[in-house]
Amino acid sequence: MGRISISCLLPASWHFSISPVGCPRILNTTLRQIVVIGILAAAVSLLYYSLVVIRNKYGRAYRDRRFHRYLARVTDTEATDTNNPNLNYGIVVDCGSSGSRIFVYCWPRHNGNPHDLLDIKQMRDKTRKPVVMKIKPGISEFASSPEKVSDYISPLLSFAAEHVPRAKHKETPLYILCTAGMRILPESQQKAILEDLLTDIPVHFDFLFSDSHAEVISGKQEGVYAWIGINFVLGRFEHTDDEDEAIVEVHVPGSENKEAIFRKRTVGILDMGGVSTQIAYEVPKTVSFASSQQEEVAKNLLAEFNLGCDAHQTEHVYRVYVATFLGFGGNAARQRYEDSLFTSTALKNRLLGKQTGMTSDSPYLDPCLPLDAQDEIQQNGQIMYLRGTGDFNLCREIIQPFMNKTNETQTSLNGVYQPAVHFQNSEFYGFSEFYYCTEDVLRMGGDYNAAKFTKAAKDYCATKWSVLRERFDHGLYASHADLHRLKYQCFKSAWMYEVFHSGFSFPVSYSNLKTALQVYDKEVQWTLGAILYRTRFLPLRDIQQENFRGSHSHWRSFSFVYNHYLFFVCFLIVLLSILLYLLRLRRIHRRMLRNSSSASLWMEEGLPPQKIAGPL
Repeated sequence: MGRISISCLLPASWHFSISPVGCPRILNTTLRQIVVIGILAAAVSLLYYSLVVIRNKYGRAYRDRRFHRYLARVTDTEATDTNNPNLNYGIVVDCGSSGSRIFVYCWPRHNGNPHDLLDIKQMRDKTRKPVVMKIKPGISEFASSPEKVSDYISPLLSFAAEHVPRAKHKETPLYILCTAGMRILPESQQKAILEDLLTDIPVHFDFLFSDSHAEVISGKQEGVYAWIGINFVLGRFEHTDDEDEAIVEVHVPGSENKEAIFRKRTVGILDMGGVSTQIAYEVPKTVSFASSQQEEVAKNLLAEFNLGCDAHQTEHVYRVYVATFLGFGGNAARQRYEDSLFTSTALKNRLLGKQTGMTSDSPYLDPCLPLDAQDEIQQNGQIMYLRGTGDFNLCREIIQPFMNKTNETQTSLNGVYQPAVHFQNSEFYGFSEFYYCTEDVLRMGGDYNAAKFTKAAKDYCATKWSVLRERFDHGLYASHADLHRLKYQCFKSAWMYEVFHSGFSFPVSYSNLKTALQVYDKEVQWTLGAILYRTRFLPLRDIQQENFRGSHSHWRSFSFVYNHYLFFVCFLIVLLSILLYLLRLRRIHRRMLRNSSSASLWMEEGLPPQKIAGPL
């Protein structure tokens, strides 16, 4: 019978031969060697595939994560699947000064990773429209008749009850949060309105509604919620391994003795309405104060909170500065300017015996109105006539004192404390008047450039009012721009510029401000931030359920991506153990063969078998 011998550059003990007779024998030593070599080859191939192919796959996933939010924009506009039993719901009622609006949000089950936030989106009906409803007047109008408040708000809750599946009502949290209109009411009237809501709503609706779910929130809370909502939509609370993502070094509040952490850079927000202006941004590093008085003031302006579901985890702890300035909105500022103009002109007229502005033939020349534009100021039954000269730079100079700046360090409008902004590593979004001033007439909304904005504003102010009216009649401005916008665009442009650069001290070279009306084609309300913050502990429920069931499919796949090195170390250890065990079996088998062959030789000689000493 023929025999094939195979030898290679391996230890002598690995020299083996294949015999046609021996091949079928499973315990044949040479076959075990082949099996061992085959296992080693398979292990090396698997390791190579895992390290190269799988790593490339997830590497691309990390590089492509920047497109996640783009894809989310598409899915966010789809109708909500109310038949999905794993979908949860939440309701927020925004009780403002002019009316109340209800927002319905939804989110899938938490993925089980305690480091991630809930994926909350605005609910959309079958026609893909957001589930939102508004009623008038504001809730503060019922200050003298609080017993009617529950009837007033009932249509909003009925509207939400029609959209949220009936089976989900008892587990759907309802929050009724009141803002500006309620803040100005006496505390007794606030309490009476809230008590009526807490008493009557549970009788007629099954939503999850406790005493802490109805309250009057402060301007600081409202600003924090707005900041949370914007940054959540922009994906700034997500983890990143992308080198192209902007990151910031953060000293987590309450852990000054620990090392700083690095995470995604959040954006600050600037919001200038008609009455007030608000600024909110993260303060990543520990702040210092010029005086004890400044430190006391700062406590009311700095908010420290944890968005994570685990209070012991600090990766979602944020320190945010929020300040609201009443009287610094676009319309309120114009009113302050006109009041000052009327008073100072009347005083000069009395002292100098003049009639400036008292007749249309001798109007006051206002640099903050477009060239030749006419306007009137009425106070105490008197009329003051204005005619624009369209001087943008002079307008800026005149309104600078209205910033009420002080010489104290780290202060902004009205001398209010403002922690330093790291201009080289920051990003801001400007809403409302910041957007209207740059886009409605000047048509340059988006990325803000101070030099280009100044030139466009100068040109607009210096253009004759008759030309501006002609352009307006031909539809050259934004569709919602009206004659009021055209007349006061020059003033509001100068006001926005001064508030941003003089008030908040942003350098004219700052290039990371984006003016916007919407984010990802949708208006982001502070109510989104409110539901995110108030439901931050809900993931604990899902995580505990997952632990109880022992089902962590999402978390296992997530862990595998980040811990595959550990996995393969364990795999190789197990493989090495198997190999050593097989080699041990091989040595035992060879010793048994030697013993049996020795016994056969003794028997052939007719002698009794001798014991052969084995290895110690």
